[in-house]
Order: sequence, then structure tokens, then C-alpha cells
Amino acid sequence: MRLTLLVAITMFAFAANSVLNRLAVAEFGMDAFSFAVVRVAAGAVVLVAMVALHAGERKLPKMVLSWRGPVSLAAYMLGFSYAYQTLGAGLGALILFGALQVFLFGWAVWCRQNVQRRQWLGMGVSLLGLGLLLWPSNMISVPVAGTLAMLIATAGWATYTVLGRGAADALAQSALNFTVCLPLVSLGLIGAEVDTGGWQGVTCAVVAGGVTSGLGYALWYRVLPKISVTHSALAQLSVPVIAVLGGAAILSEPITQRMIMAAALVLGGIAVSTLPMALKGRN
Repeated sequence: MRLTLLVAITMFAFAANSVLNRLAVAEFGMDAFSFAVVRVAAGAVVLVAMVALHAGERKLPKMVLSWRGPVSLAAYMLGFSYAYQTLGAGLGALILFGALQVFLFGWAVWCRQNVQRRQWLGMGVSLLGLGLLLWPSNMISVPVAGTLAMLIATAGWATYTVLGRGAADALAQSALNFTVCLPLVSLGLIGAEVDTGGWQGVTCAVVAGGVTSGLGYALWYRVLPKISVTHSALAQLSVPVIAVLGGAAILSEPITQRMIMAAALVLGGIAVSTLPMALKGRN
């Protein structure tokens, strides 16, 4: 039950990132690269402060600086922020989370993990729900640049998720990743037209970095070693549904019957994959 609660909190944090990004970039006019830089900087400050605060309470494991974590995090941060300048929110989320499932399930197969039939079935049902929820009702042209940016973000986040399974200390590793990632995302400002979007845009980026990204990713790194790659992939399918509900509450986006049906499919698919194992663990 405690593990389920931690996963749920993490998924809400991920969904909040989407809402905060949309608010800053679409509503307040903050440019994508400034949002990414402020977001990473705020996350680094909060995480380093937490590591320093707890330094006397526990012995930190020996940290090994690797380029993979910061680079994959930078790819996600920059790609995600840039993509939402040209992609619609629904189409962008469909590309991100649809491609994420393919990557993580492919990784599980490559690593010869035991992917059961009900997990494949659960993924299929959830993806059907995502398609119903996010696919535009009218034919539209898909911006090539935005699509490529979101695919880069997907590859970055999927890699970051896989790497998190081997983190010896979730908090310390996340602090290190964010700190080293900061100069990498700052390169995006070179030649860019900077617009902070006023105090509203900066506030959204700070909250997204310090709370829903920094603390959220540290919690995700803590949870990942306790669940399988396929379960982590399926859990993240709930994020677009949560983001749509958050968008309705904060951005006054309408909730339609199609949204309700899609949410039922997505959550039902997750239940198909995870509930039998949860019930088995109680017996």
C-alpha cells in the first residue's frame, strides 16, 4: 500500500509538470529554454539543500559522476519545453507517453525480463485509452520540429528512468544529476530570444523545478528499484489523464465524455497489469 501511494504521488508530480509548463509557456509567454534552465536550477538548489540537511544523519554512498544521467535529463528538459511551443498539448502527450511505453517495454524484452501476457494486455488497453483521450478529433498537420523534440524528450526520460533503477541513493543521485545538468541546459539559451514571462512564468518554472521535478524525481528514483520496468511504464500512462484533469481545473479546459471513457481505459489497463500481483502479495 505504501509503495502504491508513493507511485501515485510521483505520477501527480509528473502531471503537474505538464500543467506548469503549459501555464508558463502558453499563458505567460516564457520561452522554452528559459523555462528549462530555471526549472533545472530550482531543482538543483532544493536537492542539494536536502542532501546537505541530511548529511549528518546518514552516510552517503560513494557517488560516481556519470554523463548518462545529466545528459538524459537535459535531453528531456529541453525537448519537453521546446515541443510544447509547437505541438498541441494532447498530441504532444500522446507522442511522449506512447513512445515511452514502446521504449521501456522494448528495454524489458531486450534485458530478457519476464513480461507476462496480462502486462502486454494492460499496456494495450491503456494505450487504447490514451489514443481515445488525446488523438485530435479533426485531421491536423503535425509539426516536424515539435515531434522530433518530443521524441528526444521521450528518449531522455526513458533513459533516465532506466538509469534510476541502479541509483544507490535516490536523493544524492538526483542532486548530482540536476547540478551537472544545469550547464548543459543553459547551452540552449545561446542565440535564443529570452523571455521569462514575468514573475508568473518564473514562479511556474521554480515550482516545477524545486517541487514537482526535483523532489518528484528523487522520489521516483527511490521507487524504481522496487518495481519492474514494465510496471513503471504502465504507471506513467496515468500521467496524461491526471494532466487533463489538472488542465480542466487550472486552465478551465472542458472534461468531455470521451475523456471519462479514456480515463477508465487507462486506469483499467493499469489495474489489469498490477492488481493480480498486488493481491498475490497480500496472501
